Amino acid sequence: MDPASQDINLNSPNKALGVDRTDSLSDVPVEGAMGNPANPPPPGLTEEEAEELRTELTKVEEEINTLRQVLCAKERHAAELKRKLGLNPLNELRQNLTRSWQDVQTSNAYVRTAETLGEWNERVTRSDLYLSASATLDDITHSEAYKKTQETLSQAGQKTTAALSTMSTALSKKIGDMRNSPTFKSFEDKMGNLKYKVVGQRGNGDAVSSPTDTTPTQENPSF
Repeated sequence: MDPASQDINLNSPNKALGVDRTDSLSDVPVEGAMGNPANPPPPGLTEEEAEELRTELTKVEEEINTLRQVLCAKERHAAELKRKLGLNPLNELRQNLTRSWQDVQTSNAYVRTAETLGEWNERVTRSDLYLSASATLDDITHSEAYKKTQETLSQAGQKTTAALSTMSTALSKKIGDMRNSPTFKSFEDKMGNLKYKVVGQRGNGDAVSSPTDTTPTQENPSF
């Protein structure tokens, strides 16, 4: 290029360049050209198969995002319905526990365990040892010694009850006789007078005479 024809404009994008830019840009490789793609397909797949799989993956991810949004909307709607029905977390937990227990009862493991325990119980109740023990206990309950012991205990209980009743009656009568005695009445009158004096002085702030005190109160002479 002739140096005289060089662009000397300071605002020109080609300032201070002495060579043609088209020659330098022609050496830059173009992406995807000369059989050099940006994302080469995995081994065993062609470019068309890889592109088809990428398209399908994009669609699946979009469907997942859509389902997540739908799930969030459904959860919010369910929470609103629970709030309107007055279902608090405690009731929900109780319902979940009840449902879980019902699931356990209907599970195969629980059914097999119940059947096994039933078989063991049947075997035990049909065993000779159990039958012998039951027969021995039945013989004991029907024996004369057992009946006599039971009658003796029953009579002892009845006698004890009668003795306690008699003692309670005698004690009540004794207390009644003591309260009707002259000594107890005199003591009761003295305690009543003392209580009247103490309570009367505290309540009125003045000295209160006893009901049995017949001495008249002398007034202070006037000066």
